[in-house]
Amino acid sequence: MTIFDRITTLLGSTLSEAGFACAEYARQPSGCKRTGLMAALIAVTFSGPLWAQSTLVHNINGYTMNSQRERIEFVAIEFNGDTVERLYQAGDTLPAADEGGQSMTRIDGEGKTLLPGLIDAHGHVLSYGLSLLRVDMTGTSSEQEAVERVTQFRARNPDLNWIQGRGWNQVLWDSNEFPNAASLDAAGSEVPMWFSRVDGHAGWANQAAMELAGVDASTPDPEGGMIIRDAEGRPTGVFVDTAMDYITEQIPALSIEDQKRALLSAMHSLADLGMTSVHDAGISSTTLQAYQELAEDGPLPIRVYAMISANDEDYVERLGEGYIETADDTFVMRSVKIVADGALGSRGAYLNEEYSDQPGHHGLLLMSPDRLTQLIQVGMEEDFQINIHAIGDGANQIVMDNYEALIENTGTQAQRHRIEHAQILRFEDILRFHELGVIPSMQATHATSDKNMAVDRIGEVRIQGAYAWRKLLDAGARIANGSDFPVEPANPFFGLHASVTRQDRDNQPPGGWYPEEKMTREEALLSFTLDAAYAAHQDDILGTLEPGKKADFILVDEDYFAVEPEMLWQLDAEKTWVGGRLITPTP
Repeated sequence: MTIFDRITTLLGSTLSEAGFACAEYARQPSGCKRTGLMAALIAVTFSGPLWAQSTLVHNINGYTMNSQRERIEFVAIEFNGDTVERLYQAGDTLPAADEGGQSMTRIDGEGKTLLPGLIDAHGHVLSYGLSLLRVDMTGTSSEQEAVERVTQFRARNPDLNWIQGRGWNQVLWDSNEFPNAASLDAAGSEVPMWFSRVDGHAGWANQAAMELAGVDASTPDPEGGMIIRDAEGRPTGVFVDTAMDYITEQIPALSIEDQKRALLSAMHSLADLGMTSVHDAGISSTTLQAYQELAEDGPLPIRVYAMISANDEDYVERLGEGYIETADDTFVMRSVKIVADGALGSRGAYLNEEYSDQPGHHGLLLMSPDRLTQLIQVGMEEDFQINIHAIGDGANQIVMDNYEALIENTGTQAQRHRIEHAQILRFEDILRFHELGVIPSMQATHATSDKNMAVDRIGEVRIQGAYAWRKLLDAGARIANGSDFPVEPANPFFGLHASVTRQDRDNQPPGGWYPEEKMTREEALLSFTLDAAYAAHQDDILGTLEPGKKADFILVDEDYFAVEPEMLWQLDAEKTWVGGRLITPTP
């Protein structure tokens, strides 16, 4: 058999890989000619998984939702290379180790539960990777405890020119007050310090950092931002939204190699948690370069669907270059991230009516409405998916108004445009998601983390349209679930638990917080698998374990559909496969 005959015979099974290779080739001036296609097919045939032997994972308690949103149970899964070949249900005869003369690798699942790989539809991979290498203030109960962590970190890292970190949340502190630069100075006054709030919409600086930035009582609040001040008008050390730029612009930029190390650290950590894919919500051109260099060295550990940030100085140039898709489907960049407002905890979310706990204050729009419209239109005209951060009902209304006008004008409904967070909604805007084909990309653990302050911020009436998963689902929307890591913990089982119970990990409050908004276990799993894949235009290859789709799956220690709901957050992904490759634990 000639090589041409061999390729022709295998054409059907290589169509997906060859299509991506051809799509990349077609961006070259000569286009995708027959010789180019054959070269792509040959490369895929000899370097890809086509010659790999089949693998059977058996003795499992398998579940997947299918494309019809039905739950399927199975006892074994067979895959060849990176693709699912067959699911075996109870009563089916399993193939022998040498079926048909072909050797087969057999893996005993030891009775564990096998699920499709979980997809986080909104995370920040670089920030998460860096958080693994910086001061973690998550869970601190006081300003002093946060400062103690800084002191301990500085003792371990005496040579750093900047001390950085994240995760503080004054709402959880006994004082319920923003922190102060003076307390940080006790941990060392000569080294500049900067710590992002848990939501990333405020930051805490010491005096050395403010002096380096030239910030004093005369420094004005920028558009879309605020400097927290004392009674005499002096900066206290806390900067909200765009005001953070005063400090962050002084921090030396990360090198490409720094970013690559942080990205790899993050991806391996996410795989260890049971995640096989993540939507990276807003990357810069330099982070895009870091991803591309990592992808050139081989498949990424997990799949990344990236959104180029509209704040990137080369935003328009990146759009003009078109989509980026690797042939192995581990990296895709075909979407845009725009940020419309701030966060609820820092009172930066933009509300139509004033904050219930701060009269006269409506929050912050991070850009003018005209600028927002311009950024959306530019992205749509380049046929990119638009994903907009909007938390307050005012910001969500403005974004929806733009979508209603611009989707029709640009003919881009098929792009599945998204609102990231979609946290506080008017009832009429809840209906518009399905009507306009817009996806609410939401994070279940935001509800259970915000429950201690959300009603204070927006009152008993507006809370009925907040974190409104059931209302959205009943109105026909498809929710793409995630975590917003490192704002929230990256563990996807925390999100599945919150989706099903509306409780925190102490299983409070009893019965759940506004329990009428709960998801079923099937709906929650769909939101972390098929519907998250749909939100990335990847539902044809990801999100279910149907034959022909990617062999992305996890082995879990307990039965997701059988354990008590309150125990869901304690499930542990013991093994993770991406494209048929065992990623964790490291083989």
